[in-house]
Order: sequence, then C-alpha cells, then structure tokens
Amino acid sequence: MIDEATRWRRLAALLPPARAAEIVDCWDIGEQEAGLDRLVAGLLTHQVPVSETVRAEIAVTAEIWGVRTALAPGLARCLGEDHDDPGLSLIEQAGTVPLPGSSLGTGTALVDLLVVPWIACTRCGRVLARAHAQEPWGDLSYRAWHYVLLLPCRSSTSAEVFGPDSAWDALTELRISCVDP
Repeated sequence: MIDEATRWRRLAALLPPARAAEIVDCWDIGEQEAGLDRLVAGLLTHQVPVSETVRAEIAVTAEIWGVRTALAPGLARCLGEDHDDPGLSLIEQAGTVPLPGSSLGTGTALVDLLVVPWIACTRCGRVLARAHAQEPWGDLSYRAWHYVLLLPCRSSTSAEVFGPDSAWDALTELRISCVDP
C-alpha cells in the first residue's frame, strides 16, 4: 500500500524538478490544497500529458483535500497521453444526473442520498461514485457522505458502500477488483 506522502511525491514528479520541489514543499508545510492547485497549474503550464488513471488519482487526492470542485475544470483541460490507457477514466460531467441512492438496493446507507458517477474502470465497466445529500436549496452537499462502487450485473446494479473518509480505499477496490469482461 502506498502512503500519502509517497503518492504526493509521485504526482509532483510529473513536473519539471523545480516545480516538483514546490509541490513537495507544499506537502511538507501542510499546504496540500495549494500544492494541488500548483500541481494542476503546472501540468497545464508545462503541457505535461497525463494518463486517465493519473487524472483519476489527482481527482481523488483533490477530493480528500476538499478542492475537487475547484480543480476539476483545470484537471479536465490537462493534456492526455496519446496511447490507449486501459484503466480508469473520469466520467463526471457538469450535467450528470445523479442516481437516487434508494435505487441501488444497499439498505439504508444511501436511501436519502444522490449518487454521482465519478470514475469508471474502462476494462470492466465498474464505476466509483460519490453519494451526496441534497441541500435544502437544491445543490448537492459539498462533501460526499459515502463512496460507492457500482458493480453492474446482468440483471441489476449492486453496490459496495465505503465511508466518507474512504475515497482511496474505494479507488483501490475499483482497481484490484477489476475483472476484464
């Protein structure tokens, strides 16, 4: 299992050395949000191509540090790699219609929540989603209440539910449970 500091340094290493050092410095002084902002800005400035899998990893890291919404537009503009990238793919789009949590048959955990598809496995079709409450003014809650691994079956969709602090665990499960169709 990769610890967060190692993961952070691996993402920083995507950039030229001087810029990567800035990202690592942000980690070292506890300014992860600024570091993520600089990471995405650096990928754009230096036109660094990133795979869809790396893009998904950055999105999960941004989710954990509470800056996913702010960084999503920049992350979407990052150059993709030219070769096929079997693996993960960000699928969330502005107009994505959330699924009612009650439709997933997971008991009471998701009943009053809306589930937003987020990251797909391009090999097996499984999807990692975020489950949010709907705020009184109509928007979705800022932070996810749960992460949900949607497991498409022939007759229905079943789901595995992860806690609000388990974004990496859910992504790891998506990756290791992949069974090529």
